[in-house]
Amino acid sequence: MSLTSVCRVQRHSPADRAGVRVGETLTHINEKPIVDVLDYKFYAYDTRLTLTLQNPEGKVRHVRVVKHEGEDLGLEFETYLMDRARCCANNCIFCFVDQLPPNMRQTLYFKDDDARLSFLMGNYITLTNLSPREVQRIIDLRVSPVNVSVHTTDRQLRAMMLGHKTAGRGIDIMEQFARAGITMNCQIVACPGINDGAALDKTLSDLAAMYPAVNSVSVVPVGVTKFREGLYPLKPYTREQAEAVVEQVERFAAVHKEKTGTSLVWCSDEFYLIAGRDLPDEAYFEEFTQLDNGVGMLRLLMSEFGRALDLLDDEEMADATPFSIATGVSAAPFLAKLVEQARGKCPKVDGRVYPIENDFFGHTVVVAGLVTGGDLIAQLRGKPLGERLLIPASMLRSGERVFLDDVSVDDVERELGVRVVTVAQDGYDLCDAMFGIDVPDVGGGPMTEDKYYRYNPGTR
Repeated sequence: MSLTSVCRVQRHSPADRAGVRVGETLTHINEKPIVDVLDYKFYAYDTRLTLTLQNPEGKVRHVRVVKHEGEDLGLEFETYLMDRARCCANNCIFCFVDQLPPNMRQTLYFKDDDARLSFLMGNYITLTNLSPREVQRIIDLRVSPVNVSVHTTDRQLRAMMLGHKTAGRGIDIMEQFARAGITMNCQIVACPGINDGAALDKTLSDLAAMYPAVNSVSVVPVGVTKFREGLYPLKPYTREQAEAVVEQVERFAAVHKEKTGTSLVWCSDEFYLIAGRDLPDEAYFEEFTQLDNGVGMLRLLMSEFGRALDLLDDEEMADATPFSIATGVSAAPFLAKLVEQARGKCPKVDGRVYPIENDFFGHTVVVAGLVTGGDLIAQLRGKPLGERLLIPASMLRSGERVFLDDVSVDDVERELGVRVVTVAQDGYDLCDAMFGIDVPDVGGGPMTEDKYYRYNPGTR
């Protein structure tokens, strides 16, 4: 069966009304061939469509569909991409997947490098496995934005860092995208002594030359676990090295902002934490374009928390009960400050913050998203945890209740004898969770309508 064969037709959808059947293969929309989800979403956008369908016996028929502009046809396929996900063709010296311990679930070892996931899911890609045809299709379909893992614009250095002899061609593709007006958000994984210093200056200058097609750039420190035997010798950033990178990026950003009105490039929060520097103010991060790369996440969390705290009423604060928070080593001091801030408004607040050392991956890993359930249990057993233990949703598999080591939230609750509450990277949910106000079970999610009106009274 083709991956563009229909597995389900949603009831009362445009495709259902038109009589599309399960088992038929969608081959064309308005005579345009459908290869995967990009073709499907692009060509299905219009109001009047002619679908070309082929049944399992090979018989072809045409179906006309009338719908609202942008309305989904209501078809589901074997895979979201209507194709197999494309795996990475690189052997990057800093690859985190190569640093995973053995015997974890197989899906964690899959390295995707798929341009379709970049557009649809925000994944970052290196461009090394794009054929000229696929490059042209992105331009023709105006697929934008594309999120690019750049690392360096020095073509020889990029080939070395990515372990791919033609990796330098990715910079040529970026320049081609820029000429065509394709928007790109870029990521640089900085490795001490390799692509920082003069190499980073060149990279930032080259990317700035592609502005405004290059819309934003994040610089994040390489992650190093204890499982690096046989891999390229990398060390994590020291405080002095991190401070040098932060100062270098801030200097470049200030000059670019003076010229264009935008900083273009930001260091991730982790760089500031390693350097022991205060986070910039909220305005510094502009539109928080690189939030998913940890740029400004803690500052936004703190700002949202302060606004949420100001809106709490006496009745909500009256129900404050003891709680605890488990997080990575790097974020723990910031969350402790938020607990103190809450206590300043409501003396009844009784909360403890526990930084969890990462015994699973190694103590060089300090971010909350890589804390495992096993480490939580081992380090919190016997500690005073209050009535609920708050953890960031980034510790769990997306939409589920399982940690990276396959320990479940239920396991943690059973072993520690406390209710576990998962909280989104959202200051509003964190404030609610501290005060025992019900929040959604896994992660809290984005700003819902109910949450919006809760924190914006008088706008309903």
